[in-house]
This record gives sequence, C-alpha cells and structure tokens, in this order.
Amino acid sequence: MGIPADDVVLIQQGNSPHDPTIITVNCPDKSGLGCDLCRIILEFGLHITRADFQTDGKWCYIVLWVVQLQHSNFLRLDWDSLKNRLLSVSPPCLIPLYHDQKLNGSSAAPSVYLLKFCCVDRKGLLHDVTELLTELEFTIQRLKVMTTPDGKVVDLFFITDGRELLHTKKRRDDTCGYLCDVFREYCIGCELQLAGPECDNQRNFSSLLNLAVAEELFSCELSGKESCMQALRTATTSPEKAIVTVDNLLSPAHTLLQIQCVDQKGLFYDILRTSKDLNIQVAYGRFSSSIKGYRNMDLFFQQRDGKKILDPKLLKSFCSRLKEEMLHPLRVIITNRGPDTELLVANPVELCGKGRPRVFYDVTLALKKLGICIFSAEIGRHSTQDRQWEVYRFLLVENGEFPLTSGQARNQMADRIRRTLMDW
Repeated sequence: MGIPADDVVLIQQGNSPHDPTIITVNCPDKSGLGCDLCRIILEFGLHITRADFQTDGKWCYIVLWVVQLQHSNFLRLDWDSLKNRLLSVSPPCLIPLYHDQKLNGSSAAPSVYLLKFCCVDRKGLLHDVTELLTELEFTIQRLKVMTTPDGKVVDLFFITDGRELLHTKKRRDDTCGYLCDVFREYCIGCELQLAGPECDNQRNFSSLLNLAVAEELFSCELSGKESCMQALRTATTSPEKAIVTVDNLLSPAHTLLQIQCVDQKGLFYDILRTSKDLNIQVAYGRFSSSIKGYRNMDLFFQQRDGKKILDPKLLKSFCSRLKEEMLHPLRVIITNRGPDTELLVANPVELCGKGRPRVFYDVTLALKKLGICIFSAEIGRHSTQDRQWEVYRFLLVENGEFPLTSGQARNQMADRIRRTLMDW
C-alpha cells in the first residue's frame, strides 16, 4: 500500500516569475522531517512565504509556498534536483524487496572531499568561487583560505555533494573543469579528492577563540533584554519583538503556540530546528504570509509520546529558545586579532551535526558588495555548555570606504552583513 514515489513530492511552478512555487510533500512521517525539508529549501536559496502542514504521527501532508531569495536570483535553480533532494529525506511510501537506499532517508553521513584551488587573487574572488560551488550543490563543511605574499590565493574547501556523485570521476573532473573555465587566466591549479584525516583537524575552534570574544559571542541571555552585546546589535534596524503565547486549554492533546515575529530568511527552519532538537514535534500548523514585515503562526505541538507539553520547565525552556532563535539566529561581531581586524559569524548547529545552509555564501557576498577584501578565512566548531556552534572567521583587509579601525564603520559593516544573512 502507498503512493508512487513521483507523487511524494510535487512541485508546481507559478504562472509568472513573481508567483510563488507550490511544493507539496505527502509521505509517511518521521522525526525531524519538517526541519530536513526546510533546510534543503533554504540550501537552494528559496524563502517560504506560506505553509500548511499536518501529521497524525504516522503520515504527514505539507504544502509550502516558496519564492527565490533576493540574493539568489542570479543562481540557476534546478527544480528536478530540488525534488530529488526532498525525496531523499522523505520516508518511502512503497518499499520493494530491493530499494534505493538514497531514497530511503538514509542517515549515513556523506563523504567529505577536499577541493584544492589555487588562483591569482582579486577582489571578490572567494565569493565567486563559493557561488559556483553553491550552484553545483556542494556544501562547504570546512575551509582554509590563505593569501600568499606574491598575490596568490590557496583555497582548501572540505565539501560534501548534495547530489552524492563526487565518488565518480566524471563529477570530479567536471567540477575542476568548470572552475578552470570560469576563472580562466586567474586559475593556477585545481584538485579534487577524498578528504583525509586533515578534515577533522580543523573542526574545533574552542581553544583558538579569545575568552572575552567567546563570552561576548555565545553567552547572550534574553532576560528582559532584546540585545545584550555588539554581536547582536545593528546600526539601524534590529528585531523589535518576538511574542510567543501559550494555550494549553484549546486542545486536549496539543499545546498551541501563537507566534508573532519579524520575517527573515530561514525563519521556519529555525523554529523546526529548535523543536527537533528538544524532541518536540509539530502536529498541525499554519505559517501565514508576511504583514508589514511580521509573521503570524499558529503551531500545535506535541511531545514524542503524543502528549501536550505540561512540564512548566520544558515549556519555559522551549519558548525561551524559540524567542532567541527568532531574534538572533546568527551572531555577528567584528573584533581585533592582534594588529588585524577579524569578523566572526556564528550560528547554532543541529544536534545531528548539520550547520545552517548558505551562511558562508551570504557573508562573502556582503563583503564583496562592500568592497572589503578577505586575507584569510576558516570554518570551524565551538562548543558551549548547552550546544555546539558553527563559527566563520575572516581576517579582513583595510578599505577606504570602511576604515576597519572606526567603530561606526564596523557597526555599519555588521549591519550590512546581518541584513544579507536575514534577507532584509
């Protein structure tokens, strides 16, 4: 019994470029399915404008209205590939004797490959390479970028393949060939191979971050303060409020949360990621269109045992975490590292180990638009008492328009980066 695989995910594109595309997912339910679907949609540069979903714990039906993000309009979007990726995390409806594990929501970690790219340096280079890797559906897991004194750049990208084809020689050769064709005379060399133990050696930043900087970046408490540090401040616009109203009387089996907050990129992903990490599931919900830049949501939650949330401590912790994620899903700070200026961007990591999509893409895009050059860049992890963070470190080169020693210029730079990350 079941439905054909082709009907599990349906994608109906709008009649005009301004109309939203409707994505329908109709399949057996599994823990964290909504979060996995929203992560893939965000990875493809799409923004969820509306959503309706329901599940009885065994079967789910999800309808998402999506549009392309304003910073992603120039990227080619492969709808067939998106459908295949959504299918890959959806439990199968029909299970034949021999079935493709790739379409069975397999949780096996994808293989990590090392891309070594050497190129003549130029302004905006790092973002241009990142844009091509994003277009090819690669996810940058780790990174080491170094600029040499003679004006060359050595980029080490530790990547995974959304299409899971890097084990084939053709995919590796096509990738290197594409990079060389695009950068032409700037390209010095390109190699792509399975990563070795060096991939793990770049993971942990906990011992590398200055204690005062780490305290400022990770220890925000939302105890009556909407913003408590430079990392969460912007020069002009900041989130004004995130309201979560709890109703445990309306439904005998569900806890209703009525949420109002500022609209931003990845909002639905952040909410579902938070509930997934706390073992709380959405049984029914409606995500309405933005009104004057704000979202209104009615979400009915249950615990994994199918009961409403009655534990006051768990309910308080859940609401507090939701507010924190809606107000500050990413942290941005500009500080000094010796004589140099360092940009730090951090976001929470899912319990399963997956980071937030497209952060590196957005940060390098913002820096390119500001005309700020990157001397070196790294991606790593930092562990705090209650969670793990993905941290992006950039050493920046002085720019005439944005003098890096000026506090006002730093605030403006942080504001532009945050606006790009939030798609404001």
